[in-house]
Amino acid sequence: MSIEVALKGKPKRLAVLDYGLFQVHANNRVIGICGFVIQTDADETVLIDTGFPAKYAQDAEAATIEDDLGSLGRVLSVTTDNMAGPQLAKLGLAKSDVTLMIQSHTHIDHVGDMAGFPGVPILISAAERALPRPLYWSGKQTMDWPGADYALVDADMELGDGFKVLLCPGHAPGQLAFLIDLPKTGAVLLTSDAISRASEVDEKFAGSWNVPLAIHHGDRLMQLASERDALVIYGHSPEQWPTLRKAPNWFT
Repeated sequence: MSIEVALKGKPKRLAVLDYGLFQVHANNRVIGICGFVIQTDADETVLIDTGFPAKYAQDAEAATIEDDLGSLGRVLSVTTDNMAGPQLAKLGLAKSDVTLMIQSHTHIDHVGDMAGFPGVPILISAAERALPRPLYWSGKQTMDWPGADYALVDADMELGDGFKVLLCPGHAPGQLAFLIDLPKTGAVLLTSDAISRASEVDEKFAGSWNVPLAIHHGDRLMQLASERDALVIYGHSPEQWPTLRKAPNWFT
């Protein structure tokens, strides 16, 4: 069922969730897997992405074989602590506190617990939701769309005062990025995988689902960040991830 959603309050704080580490075979790049929590001054809790499926914390080797993920890379560290529930707990939150879930896109490291929040509406791009199944990784996957109310994004939108959702296809057909205004930090641009790391701009987004679109939206996001003097948090930056403030700490 498609619905419309809007936040009542303004963002008051943002937390980065640690969903584990992955090594990409092509370049041996070690990347962090991140999610985000944004809380508003109206007691709303927004969760962006849920990391790898729980089976990777139980037996990463077996899960990798099942999903044929080994052709992309290998899981270095995904434990039960890197699941959405325990990461929320670091912030003093339970799954039941989440009032809105957002899927930035539907690759395997972002949708693992998408079905784990029954009754919570899911905001997602219309292009991704129109797919028969989430993108996941290989054709062997069996993940289906969870039963939920879906709010569909087909253009840039204001989710609420100080919370912009930006449609940036390129990495994936319906990739989303986010611009959040915080009381003290100011503007924060969450690129998600629209720009996985700063160097991807110079590398011209090689290997993207749609390279020209990825270049276009990467350029516009960096222009927006410059105009707003925004803190940029990249989707999978080997350089930024080790030093990035993470739960239980907040950006305010």
